[in-house]
Amino acid sequence: MQPTLLILAAGIGSRYGGLKQVDGMGPGGEAILEYSVHQAIAAGFGKVVFVIRKEIEQAFREKVGHRVEARIQTEYAFQELDSCLEWLEEKPPREKPWGTGHAILSARHLLTEPFATVNADDFYGADAIKQLGRLLQTDCTPQQYGMVAYELSNTLSENGAVSRGVCAVDEQSLLTGVTERTQIERQSEGIFYTDKDGEHFLDETTPVSMNLWGLHPSVLAEIAEQFKAFVMTNQGNPRAEFYIPTVINQLIHTQKVRLKVLHSTSQWYGVTYPDDKQTVQAALAGMPRIAG
Repeated sequence: MQPTLLILAAGIGSRYGGLKQVDGMGPGGEAILEYSVHQAIAAGFGKVVFVIRKEIEQAFREKVGHRVEARIQTEYAFQELDSCLEWLEEKPPREKPWGTGHAILSARHLLTEPFATVNADDFYGADAIKQLGRLLQTDCTPQQYGMVAYELSNTLSENGAVSRGVCAVDEQSLLTGVTERTQIERQSEGIFYTDKDGEHFLDETTPVSMNLWGLHPSVLAEIAEQFKAFVMTNQGNPRAEFYIPTVINQLIHTQKVRLKVLHSTSQWYGVTYPDDKQTVQAALAGMPRIAG
């Protein structure tokens, strides 16, 4: 069975200042997500599902959607403020959707095969997509998922602090947990993250999650259950976000699944800040054109 590539592309891009998910970065004006699609096709994926917002649908289809649709079966799901909240009588006031876990849930009706999740504005590299594709086609079950972890030093921005999911991995290369760290940046003495207790050192090779997960569709029932509980607890907090690692941590801690960690030493590229665009464009300049 061919896996599905689920591309999370509903972000608002407040720090970037626009729709970074469709901004031209490659030598032919390709958006970053087009490289993920190109690499997924080579790795044996059979379908792409985009999670977007209704308000950007026309621009998205005009700029990149039509090119993807010409190459692979393509479907669209919509993540709105009230998506997946049909059970809630009074919708809580919010300015943006509920996060990456909510995004996956918004596409649940289109996910019938093992699937990989990617951020639309992240360049992962062909090897990482290939590794995850192989796992999804040969070793993904309701009891076993996978992910690709990157070395922290390969995921930083030169233009500001970032947040990363720091992974704990055992001697069998199984994930034992993900901890969200914020305000991570390189200083003269090394890499540090900052929290309420101050600054803390992180090793250059610390494995981190970049939302490159390989999941079985059985996870969707767990996401739905956890999301409902999360909303009930946080409906008064307009900034609360329901992240994929929240679900994964719960599944691991309750021993419902094992999660294999695949490692990539590739350089990750992404656009968090406007000045990141130049870095990404330079990195992609030597790659073949994939836009038609």
